[in-house]
Formats: sequence, structure tokens, C-alpha cells
Amino acid sequence: MTRRGIRLTTGQNLGRLSPCVCNTLRMVTTQLYDDVLRPSGLRVTQFSILASITRMGEAHLKQLEDTLAIDQTTLTRSLNLLERDGVIERASHPDGRIKAMRLTSKGRRALEVARPLWAQAQDRILRELGTKAWADAQRRLTHLLHVAVKKRRLGRNRRRVQPSSALRRTSPMMRMRADIFESRRSASGAGRR
Repeated sequence: MTRRGIRLTTGQNLGRLSPCVCNTLRMVTTQLYDDVLRPSGLRVTQFSILASITRMGEAHLKQLEDTLAIDQTTLTRSLNLLERDGVIERASHPDGRIKAMRLTSKGRRALEVARPLWAQAQDRILRELGTKAWADAQRRLTHLLHVAVKKRRLGRNRRRVQPSSALRRTSPMMRMRADIFESRRSASGAGRR
């Protein structure tokens, strides 16, 4: 299989874009937003997290994960850095197991500085893409987002299925043997009616 990048058509030899749509979209947009947001001290991912928390007043991990479509590991790392920098803080939640976050005064100031810069980046990208092209891309990306969210929810539901109480009481070795036995039995056709 041949891997070919896409040449940039700006007339400059700026290198190759990745053939991976995900890498290309993330790299190009992140770079543009991060460059414009640099004076605020925030990166676009941090800006998005802070803006989401502000819209919700307080937000917990699950809300942010769903709103931003970011995996839990990446989100947790980003939240820990923002907390370390004093931009967000933990908020009490009725369920003590839930990690709720809110902006600090430092976070509100950083977001205040970043918002007009974000708007500049947004305007620049929309100018370059064109309104019609963006509307089409937004419609298509919304569809892809719905597919991804649905798949993520299905995966979560599968992970939540608990083994029978008898199997939970057995040792990990016994569970592994039961899994091997079950896979061999289903592969050989045994147990089929």
C-alpha cells in the first residue's frame, strides 16, 4: 500500500499534509487557532474546555467529555494542567465521586483575553473556507460526530455489562479458562442448536 501526502497548493513548499483526514484537520486548525491565541497563554483545546465550563457554570468530567467529544484520558490530563495553573478549581458536587470543575478568577480573565483572539481565528478560517463550503463541511462533520458519539455510547454500554455473580466470585485464572473454553466451544460449533 502506497502512502501519499497531499501537496499544499499555496505555491510555497510547505511540505506534505498527512493522508489521514483526522491528522490534517487537527493539525491545520489547531495550528491556526493556537497561533492566534498565543497572546492569551491558552491553546485552543484549553480555550474550548474553559468556554464549555463557563457555559455550564460548573462541569464534571462526563459532561465535558460528551460536550467536547474528547476522550477521558486527554480531558483529565488537560483539566489537571488547568487546575495546576490555577485557571480552574474543583467544585463540590452532591455525589462526592464526581469531579466537578469551575473557573477561577484567573481562568475568567484568561478566557476574557482569549475570546476576541478566538473570534479572529474563527473569522480567518471562515474567510479562507468560504461560508458555503463551511456550511457543507459543518453539516458533514455534524453527521460524523453523531456517528462517533453513538459508537462511543454503544462501547460504554458493552463495558458496563457485568458477568454473572458466580463468575465474579471466581479467580481471574478461572475466568480466563472459562473464556477460552467458551471461544473454543463457539469456534467448533458446539452448543449450537
